[in-house]
Parts: sequence; C-alpha cells; structure tokens
Amino acid sequence: MTEPEDDESDADIRERVQRLIDSPSYEQADRDEAFLLRPEMCGVRLQLDFWKTEEILRRRAIEHTIVVYGSTRVVEPHTAQARLTKANRILATDPGNRQYACAADHAKRALDKSRFYEIAREFGRIVGSGRAGDTLPHLAVVTGGGPGIMEAANRGAYESGAPSIGLNISLPREQLPNPYISPDLCFKLHYFAIRKLHLLERAKAAVFFPGGYGTCDELFEVLTLLQTRKIAPLPVVLVGERYWRRAVDFDFLVDEGMIAAADVHLLAYAETAEEIWRAISTWYDVHTASHNDAEAPPFQIAGDQT
Repeated sequence: MTEPEDDESDADIRERVQRLIDSPSYEQADRDEAFLLRPEMCGVRLQLDFWKTEEILRRRAIEHTIVVYGSTRVVEPHTAQARLTKANRILATDPGNRQYACAADHAKRALDKSRFYEIAREFGRIVGSGRAGDTLPHLAVVTGGGPGIMEAANRGAYESGAPSIGLNISLPREQLPNPYISPDLCFKLHYFAIRKLHLLERAKAAVFFPGGYGTCDELFEVLTLLQTRKIAPLPVVLVGERYWRRAVDFDFLVDEGMIAAADVHLLAYAETAEEIWRAISTWYDVHTASHNDAEAPPFQIAGDQT
C-alpha cells in the first residue's frame, strides 16, 4: 500500500505559517497596542501609568519631595515686558479699540505676575540646595512638568544641581516638558488621577502659586484630603496673598458654615521664596515639637505674630 501524496509544497506551508504569525491574535499581549488601548484594559493601563514612574523614582531613591503648582501662563519678567511693549504699541495705533485695550491690560497684569516666576525659581534653588536636618529630610522639587511656574521651580532645582522632577500629562494640545527637568526624571502620564497621586505620594509640602482651574483643582483636592485625613498632615503654602484672598474667599466659606474655622489653618500665605521655606520649616519644627499630635496646632500665616 502506498502513502498518499502530500500536495502541499514547502512554499505553501511557509505562507500559512506567516499568516498565523501576522494574525492579531498572535501578537504578544504586552506589545499589542490595539489590545492595550481597548476600554476593557483601562485597569491595566492605570497600573502601567503608575508603575513606570514609581519604579524609576524608587530606583533613583527619591523619597521626599516638595510639590509646586501654578499657572502655565506666568512668564519671565523680560518676556512679560516685551509682550506689554508690543501690546501698547498695537494699542497706540487705535486707542479706541477695545480688543487692543483688553490685550494691553492683560499684558500689564502678566508683567505684574511675572515676579512669581522669579520667586518660584528662587524657591527651587532653595529646595535643591537644602540639606537634610533634624525635622526635614532632603527634598526634591516635583512639578507638573510644563511651562510657567512649573518651569521656574524646575529651573531653580536644575540650577542648584539637584534632581528636578516633571510629571507631564498627555493633553489634546500637546504640552512639551520644560527644559529644566532631569532627563531620567521626566515622565509623561495619561491619567490625571495617577499624576495627582504621584505629585502627592512623596510630598512633604505643597506650594501653590497663582493659577487657574488646574491649580485651583489641585489646591482644593489637597485641602480636602487634609480635611478628611486621607493623607498625612503637611504644610500648604499659598504664594501671593492678595491674589489668593480674591480668588478664594475662605472667610466667606467659614461665615456660611461650609467649612470649619479650623479648616482655614490648613494653609498659610507667603510672598517670597524665603518666606515659603520659612513657613514649611516652621511647620515641621512645631509638629516635631508636638510629637505629631493627632490635633496639630494651627498653621501660622507667614508674618502673623499672633
């Protein structure tokens, strides 16, 4: 009895195997972008978003940070001055033009706020140059990684030779990282929730410069977490008392019974880089002296002698 002939050639077999290899089901799961981007894989992507940053921070022995928040629209004084000069020149061509007048007014306000860029930059230098003490460990500056106040704080840390961390976020309008982040500490996250977690996870203090929706979102989240004791106590410093008292009327919230009077003491105000650092250091001196009592003493406002 003779064996049946095999009608398939080697070329046919190779072609069939190649089709199998090219099949989407054959793609290794951790390399299959289409699979990973499916809605059902959101949980996996959340873990990846968290763990890549976490693993690198651990490897770099980044244990304690000061997180700096603030507007992307605050620029260096010389840039702000150039923009005001240009806006005034355009306004001079048509003084009655409301659009030109509004642009000149905004440029003038931007020049006034540009001082916060230098304050944030100097504060970054102070943090980066600081040494561990009895009440405060060695600290690294962490920001959202973008321009404006974030750039300034990262820049100060960079200029001091210290680690400078940036946690960028993917946005519809792509935001490039500022150039003063340490190359191996520059991250890009997809989920705001994971970014928020990393900003606060190692934070020993939170410093808020003037900002808009994003900055206010972070401020109220930090205050809520402190108020509900979901995170360990830490100092919160608002830079620019005049700005913040107009932007958020905390006394009104107390008067209306929406927050307790004690909740106002979750934060302090400062006007200079030195005042920010002094407020943070004083907070830790007081809390260390009180042996971390459950009921921490009120956070004294910078310059308040009462």
